[in-house]
Amino acid sequence: MRSLYYNLGSGRRIRSKILDRHRNLLIGFMVGIVVVATSVYVSGLTKLLLRSFHSSTEYKSSESAGAPELAKGEWINSESLSLKDLHGRVVLLDFWTFGCYNCRNTLPFIKDWDHRYREKGLTVIGVHSPEFDDERQVENLRREVASLGITYPVVTDNDYQTWNAYHVEAWPTIVLLDKRGRIRWMHVGEGDYDRTEQLIQKLLGESDTYAS
Repeated sequence: MRSLYYNLGSGRRIRSKILDRHRNLLIGFMVGIVVVATSVYVSGLTKLLLRSFHSSTEYKSSESAGAPELAKGEWINSESLSLKDLHGRVVLLDFWTFGCYNCRNTLPFIKDWDHRYREKGLTVIGVHSPEFDDERQVENLRREVASLGITYPVVTDNDYQTWNAYHVEAWPTIVLLDKRGRIRWMHVGEGDYDRTEQLIQKLLGESDTYAS
């Protein structure tokens, strides 16, 4: 009898351990499903928010304000430039920082515009307004500019003087200036590439005369 009770008790303990193991496996499996589902949902929501975060404003020539001059900074791919010296050319200012995911997504379009319209009167300038400390180092910026295949002029804006002068609030922001140095277009975020290019073409076709 003693042996029988021992075997019965041992059997119950074994079954209990098996049930506990199955229960833990089931709980782990359910937790895994919840984690994966949450991750997918958040990832999808983030992508949706990133895609929807953009705005555009076009200004008529009669209501356009003169563009603030660029603040002093370190120049890459160019000697120091001023907007005053660029009168007669259409200017595209790209406010960006090399660690910005959305900024990198806009680069293929900006590089393409520079390649196709530079000889027709477009000057592209990347205004690098950093978000993090490592982006403030000009050596890091030079390396990233070369790695990303950027050949147009880039100027540092570590103190956000140009950023603040243009009332920029987010990366990336594109500003188009006409040949008279007036702000004609501002786009925040990704997208609207066709509209931006259409406006570049429109501004290139406008008269290059301006009031002194």
